[in-house]
Amino acid sequence: MDLVAIPPMTSMPAPPSGFISPLRRHKPRQETAVARRRYRRALVALARAGVPYVVGGAYAMERYTGIARWTKDLDIFILPRDVDVALERLRAAGFQTEVPFPHWLAKAYAARDFVDLIFSSGNGIAEVDEDWMRYGTPGTVLGVPVRLCPPEEMIWSKAYVAERERYDGADIAHLIRAGHDDLDWERLLRRFGDHWRLLLSHLVLFEFVYPSEPAPRARALARRLARRHAEEGDPPAGEPVCHGTLLSRAQYLPDITVWGYADARLAPRGRMSEDDVFRWTSAVRQDEEARDAHRGGG
Repeated sequence: MDLVAIPPMTSMPAPPSGFISPLRRHKPRQETAVARRRYRRALVALARAGVPYVVGGAYAMERYTGIARWTKDLDIFILPRDVDVALERLRAAGFQTEVPFPHWLAKAYAARDFVDLIFSSGNGIAEVDEDWMRYGTPGTVLGVPVRLCPPEEMIWSKAYVAERERYDGADIAHLIRAGHDDLDWERLLRRFGDHWRLLLSHLVLFEFVYPSEPAPRARALARRLARRHAEEGDPPAGEPVCHGTLLSRAQYLPDITVWGYADARLAPRGRMSEDDVFRWTSAVRQDEEARDAHRGGG
């Protein structure tokens, strides 16, 4: 299959001077040659269709941090409006498709190789918008010219992943370590909005993990947010709400089902519907059963 050039986006700034790690790959990728061909076929199909996207996951992490790890799928971030056409083009390219979670995730697969089409996040917060495309870093994945997910959006979306079986704090610390001089900290802060305390928590974690890393801009923002936190008064009166459900779909269920806290994922605070929450929460048991089967060899 011939490569196709992805047309440049308008108003695209030059890629940051940082975020090209001096590290070399420290272990080979474990995807099969068949999987790599399938992933490449998906990238080319979307490019030919003119669907804007950025590649995230392990490919972006390796580019930014130098850390290579096995990836069981290919993460492609697309705009919500492009989901239907993307699925159509991938079906035409020989993939089967499904939309397991209509509020954030579609999938395309060939045999056991999956392509995740991500257009928001499981908690409904990190919806993909034009800035994901505008600030994407030019790169090459499997021989295809692509744009990689901006590190700011990676940090933003990963900050909300704090499940029992998965916590992305280390990814965030590595991203900050690799590119703290080049990150657009003000844009990142705007991404977090009212959830700036969550960003502060990861900045504090970064200082704990890397006490000798200078990172002056990261540390300056941490001090600024710490002062903001110290100057706050008592919490406002009103309905008790639990923001924990934005971090974990399972661990804070007692808070909203037994103890009377409002679920921050639902309107007016969040973007998810009751049906979205039910579908997303119901998948917890399926995931646990799959993990148990894997551990047992079944």
